[in-house]
Amino acid sequence: MAKAKVYIDGQSGTTGLQIFERIGARDDLELLRIPNERRHDIGERRCFLNEADVVFLCLPDDAAREAVSLIENPDVRVIDASTAHRTADGWTYGFPELSSAQRAAIAASRHIANPGCHATGFISCVAPLVQAGTLPTDYPLTCFSLTGYSGGGKRMIAAYEQEGRPASFDAPGIYGLTLAHKHLPEMQKVCGLSDEPVFLPVVDDYYKGMATTVMLRNELLSGSPSTAEVHACLADHYAGHRLVSVVPLGQNGPTLYANELAGTNELRIVVCGNDRQTTVTALFDNLGKGASGAAVQNMNIALGLDETTGLI
Repeated sequence: MAKAKVYIDGQSGTTGLQIFERIGARDDLELLRIPNERRHDIGERRCFLNEADVVFLCLPDDAAREAVSLIENPDVRVIDASTAHRTADGWTYGFPELSSAQRAAIAASRHIANPGCHATGFISCVAPLVQAGTLPTDYPLTCFSLTGYSGGGKRMIAAYEQEGRPASFDAPGIYGLTLAHKHLPEMQKVCGLSDEPVFLPVVDDYYKGMATTVMLRNELLSGSPSTAEVHACLADHYAGHRLVSVVPLGQNGPTLYANELAGTNELRIVVCGNDRQTTVTALFDNLGKGASGAAVQNMNIALGLDETTGLI
């Protein structure tokens, strides 16, 4: 069988480099590499974009839209890591653990939108509860999400790692204070919510890892479930999945650390509470299941391969 040809458009960025790290040594793929000095040449890029079987777009939103416009070969599968197409018609949202139907759609799709990192954490906690009818679609959701500074890309990485950096970088930084973060539209749409959550992201002085937490009042949930019942709902949804799992209730320890799964492509959900209030936290790597790991998982599914190939 011929090897699938793969091209990373935006191969020098953080996400592109991380995808290459996961697939560069695989012998079942042929990786197409554009010469560095030609990576901004539209004609050259057009050739690579149309020659590949799978294209990863690791670009700013406008550049990703331009890249899609350059693809004339109808057989090319596109996996876009930007925000450009996550809620767009004709694009399949790349979170296969949503449902068996979602996984099938990814397998059949030519246009896959890779989820945002904060959105991955939120959706993994919220969508199964909405699907089960436990969480009303009009519930007033609030969420905070901790991330390592690598989530900000090369510029933020350089800022955090420079000598003589500001002392403020030693402490957590709350941002997105206008409550209009770019991941909110996909959070709302994919979960089927009637309104956007109140969402605050927080960046801190560690390289990678995420902890996204949703806080719930049990009496406002359908049927006023116990914390154990909320846990059981999530555990049932993710049973049998290989990259997303739910930690057994009470076995998480007294403290959660946002970098617990740094360096992996997994996501683990931790449920805590006292039956009046429940928290649901997704722990994962913002560069793994939050970005490049998810992109490779989607490629594997689209190519009919084991979804964990190169990931575990």
